Amino acid sequence: MTTTTLAVLVPLLPALGALAGLLLGRRAPGFVRPLAVLPTLTAGVLAVLVAVRQGGGAPVDAVRELTPTGSVPIELALHIDGFAALVAILVGLVATCVQLYSTGYLRDDPRYPSYAAIVSLFTSAMLLVVYSGDLMVLLVGWEIMGICSYFLVGHYWETPEARAASLKAFLVTKLGDVPFLIGLFALATETGSFRITRILGAVADGGLDHPTLIALLLLAGVAGKSAQFPLHTWLPDAMAGPTPVSALIHAATMVAAGVYFIARLLPVFTASRAALIVLALMAAVTMAGSALAALAQDDIKRVLAYSTIGQLGYMTGALAVGERGAAVFHLLAHGAFKALLFLAAGVIIHAAGTNSLAAMSRMPGLKSRVPDAYWTMTVALLALAALPPFSGFFSKEAVLGAAEHAATGHEGPVPGAAGWIVLVAGLFTALLTAAYATRLWLLTFHSPLARAAEEPGPLAEAAAGQEAAAEEARAHGHGKQPAVMNLVLWILAIPSLAFGLAVGTIPDWFDGHSLNPTLTTSVLGTGLALVGGLVTYGTWRHTTAMALRVPLGAVAVNRQEGAAAVEAEAITAHEPAYGDIAAAPDPADPGRLLLGPLHRHAVSGFHLDAVYSALFVRPVQLAAKVVRFLDREVVESYVRAAAVLPRWFGAAVRRAQTGNVQTYLSALFAGSAVLALAVVVLAHLNAGS
Repeated sequence: MTTTTLAVLVPLLPALGALAGLLLGRRAPGFVRPLAVLPTLTAGVLAVLVAVRQGGGAPVDAVRELTPTGSVPIELALHIDGFAALVAILVGLVATCVQLYSTGYLRDDPRYPSYAAIVSLFTSAMLLVVYSGDLMVLLVGWEIMGICSYFLVGHYWETPEARAASLKAFLVTKLGDVPFLIGLFALATETGSFRITRILGAVADGGLDHPTLIALLLLAGVAGKSAQFPLHTWLPDAMAGPTPVSALIHAATMVAAGVYFIARLLPVFTASRAALIVLALMAAVTMAGSALAALAQDDIKRVLAYSTIGQLGYMTGALAVGERGAAVFHLLAHGAFKALLFLAAGVIIHAAGTNSLAAMSRMPGLKSRVPDAYWTMTVALLALAALPPFSGFFSKEAVLGAAEHAATGHEGPVPGAAGWIVLVAGLFTALLTAAYATRLWLLTFHSPLARAAEEPGPLAEAAAGQEAAAEEARAHGHGKQPAVMNLVLWILAIPSLAFGLAVGTIPDWFDGHSLNPTLTTSVLGTGLALVGGLVTYGTWRHTTAMALRVPLGAVAVNRQEGAAAVEAEAITAHEPAYGDIAAAPDPADPGRLLLGPLHRHAVSGFHLDAVYSALFVRPVQLAAKVVRFLDREVVESYVRAAAVLPRWFGAAVRRAQTGNVQTYLSALFAGSAVLALAVVVLAHLNAGS
């Protein structure tokens, strides 16, 4: 079987699995899980075979014209180079893990068949984007992912949060897709083709007349899809969907598509220095702002969502300094450890019955209840914090090294200002990333109450009572986690730990640029990460000590009441959606002290949703009310008048029809007299003139 045939089967198999799953979901429910897992797994295996055959060498190209268009042709084209082959492996791995995980996580969900089918279609669309050699075919996969995300985020449509989040995700991404589509048409018009290879050839020959305009139009679509400032607000709200969906969207599909698109067409963006500056600024604001917001969130999934936004900022920052190898390297490493983080968070939520870190910090013994999630999440958080030898260290240092190279006088199309912007923002974000990763780990697994239970005294008695209540709740609650969920965690822990060791071979699959960490950025980045983690730990110890100075009776009563409420929710919860438990703030939360006055702003994402509401949502709603008023009170008035006036005229005429002959003759005589009088008057007037 040829490489081209294998490549065609990679996106085709999940699509066929989705179709079969939808058709057989109700008629043959026993086939639903095999149809969800096997096609995706097979596609992942075939993606590995395609990568082996491609071998990081010459790209694999195949093309067939659909139909003559009379202008710019649209072609079914494949273009598989080194990083396309590796990204396809990542998509296949994460999608397979998500499908396996979902068989346990959603085992009692009545809508699992449709969910699994949409996940398969989502996977197929992303693989189509990865392998496509024609921008119009790529756009098909791009839009299918947007539709699938709407259905998956709104899976729990009974909850208002899920309905609002799915609609918001769809509208915000479509807002970016409009200029994106215009940019694609402009690019094809100037280069004469939608084929990626021909576009890159035309750009190399100086065939772009308006590179800045085209690049900025395309960036709008990328900002929406990859959740970059200012179109990133949909991603934290998308946590209302099932946790496996969050892992899929954040790790390998949807948000990765925008970064991949820029990497694929990077020469288009490097043709405009202004576009690179804009991209660098967008990446810097995204990195720093999302890290500050993550440090203030109470929902564990929202912490990870803002973390994803920040890590995508690193990728776009690498692209802003012209280094697509570092961007895709971080995309691959991030995909593994971010999928692990979300799926481990799903295990924790499944066991705790809540998304709230404040509630989890009141649950002693959570670490012992989910040991697999504890150890694997620890690995993933270390990779997120970019500490050696975990994969995140090598990929993030590749980004920072590229920024340093651009900032310190590298000659080329990349402006030095872009390098400095990305370097400074990246180092600052490294400090904050380690801080919120440490905070999440401490609040989830090392509650102050659990520590106090180790010492004799009233707090120990309170902790013992809470643990007894928790045990009783677990007896009636979720019980032990399905084995398949824990298995997936350990599968993803392997690349999270070891993928960075491939840094020496990765450049052979891209442009041949070295991605080895540089000394300066390695020392600065790792040092700042250690400072962020240690400061957060010290702050947590301080806030814990302050919290434990509260009168013991009050602590015992408040914590027992809080634990009872949380565990009561855990008993009845099936799949806790975002915001289902309103836990009181944890007094031991170090994020409040670290952020200080910024905390209340960071919690709400710096009020960007409120700004959008004031600038766009409310004016549109006001305009809709005006249109509704005009439609009902003005337009409908004419419609109603068109019916009322004939009715009144008919009623008046009907009153005149009495059936009395004398009345008719009198009216006839009166009318004749009036006409005769009118004739005489008119004749007199004419004679006088």
